[in-house]
Amino acid sequence: MIRNKKTSLWKLGLVLLSILFLVACQPEPSQGPSDDGRLQVTVSILPQAYFVERIGGDFVAVNVMVGPGEDPHTYEPKPDQMRALSHSQLFFTIGTEYEDAWLPRLRETNPQITFVDSAAGIQRIPLISPHDHAGQETDLEKTDPSGEKGLDPHVWLAPANGKIIASTIFKALQTLLPEHADALQSNYDALLADIVALDEKIEGLLSGNMGKAFVVFHPAWGYFANQYQLEQIPVQVGGQEPSASDLAALIATSRKKNIRVIFIQPTYSTAIAQAIAAEINAEVAIVDPLAHDWLNNLEGVAEAFAAALEK
Repeated sequence: MIRNKKTSLWKLGLVLLSILFLVACQPEPSQGPSDDGRLQVTVSILPQAYFVERIGGDFVAVNVMVGPGEDPHTYEPKPDQMRALSHSQLFFTIGTEYEDAWLPRLRETNPQITFVDSAAGIQRIPLISPHDHAGQETDLEKTDPSGEKGLDPHVWLAPANGKIIASTIFKALQTLLPEHADALQSNYDALLADIVALDEKIEGLLSGNMGKAFVVFHPAWGYFANQYQLEQIPVQVGGQEPSASDLAALIATSRKKNIRVIFIQPTYSTAIAQAIAAEINAEVAIVDPLAHDWLNNLEGVAEAFAAALEK
């Protein structure tokens, strides 16, 4: 009996020692390049990853917080993303909604990370509400006199802002990867040339549509509209689905402005957009503000807007 107890205690001791050994051998969060030599970088959204990958090339590995099909308005980090984040040295923020709630906690728990606002230097514009176009109060504004609060967070959706984002990312990567300065400069110059070419192409596509309006379900395209002198009319009111009176006002405005396409992003239901389209003899088309391939996506969206404005 005593021998059995001694044997059990001896085995328990070995188990405890094994656990302590495994805990002691766990790696600390990385504070520099990964095991394969690449700099670990985290970004908030997929379009930022495009910029980091174009400039950083083979010298970076990118972790994206808000992945495909997810909404930055409602997103919450997952455990595996938090683990990946802990191995990053650089985090590019951009001002999306989830950052307001999570960034203080992420900074506190990851002191090894340098946080850089990739939208620094961009002049923010107010969010647009249907009241700005319909000439009457929406139901939401009757209870909230300020209407749709805050500034538009969708800063990446215009080539002019893309140049600023690219410059900010380039400077941050150059600071942390000085040994690759020449390659980073070459990559940055190539991206900048592509953005200039994109801007010129979009100017050509939209040159005859100055002042015309397009309808979108979610007001993500304000910066794009500003750059190319278009008018964005959103369906959503303060991030909420419109009331019956809001819909009636929107339908009246759409008829007046001869709207023939309702644009919606893939993370939203098309039911309301389809109902509006049926009322004004329009169609529904998908445009994605969060596509990874930022350059080609903006070109495709511009082509879709141009086709809609010419109907």
